[in-house]
Amino acid sequence: MKLYIANKNYSSWSLRPWVLMKTLGLPFEESVHPFPANGGPTGFDAFSPTSKVPVLVDGEHSIWDSLAITEYLAEQHPSIWPEDKTARAWARSAAAEMHSGFANLRNVCAMSCGVRVALHQPVPAGLLQDLKRLQTLWAEGLQRFGGPFLAGKNFSAVDAFFCPVAFRVQTYNLMLSDECMAYVQTLLALPAMQDWYEAALKEPWIDDIAHNADVLAFGNLLRDLRG
Repeated sequence: MKLYIANKNYSSWSLRPWVLMKTLGLPFEESVHPFPANGGPTGFDAFSPTSKVPVLVDGEHSIWDSLAITEYLAEQHPSIWPEDKTARAWARSAAAEMHSGFANLRNVCAMSCGVRVALHQPVPAGLLQDLKRLQTLWAEGLQRFGGPFLAGKNFSAVDAFFCPVAFRVQTYNLMLSDECMAYVQTLLALPAMQDWYEAALKEPWIDDIAHNADVLAFGNLLRDLRG
């Protein structure tokens, strides 16, 4: 299988299937295509029908969108979702909510692994509302299924969908409950997450026009850790 992704520093959508496959030991070839530095055409249409990433190619099959990729993998690998039916149903619902929701969290806290940002005060009300819902959702999963992952003792697709949020918490120093911060640290400590982060810091592609502007639209840069 071949997984097409964009910059690791910026591409939260690419992270989801990448960290899922890496953590569960599913072999694949990685193909990185950086976002253009000038905010121009991406050129992703060479391999993506939507000109977006990620895209998974498996022989004659081309699967786009992180949720579709996840379900495609689940047809072949049962470990993608929890084995227990109740946990599996909850995990699918939580992953779908992340996939289609939390718009304020995405907009205010654009992903950029390699920087640290202090948000402007007061923090937008929409972001606070998203963080409140995030904590409620995470607490439900951790308490209901026993942790340390959202749907039980094993990492699964629902955790992969929230891995970009863990990087956002780190970048913007978002304040969550002790229970939720412990879960963030569990995700950040995953070997696959550490590999992604280290690669992101070493990337030469820095997009000042589009992505960096998004990162600094709601905050001030404290540190840039990228090489």
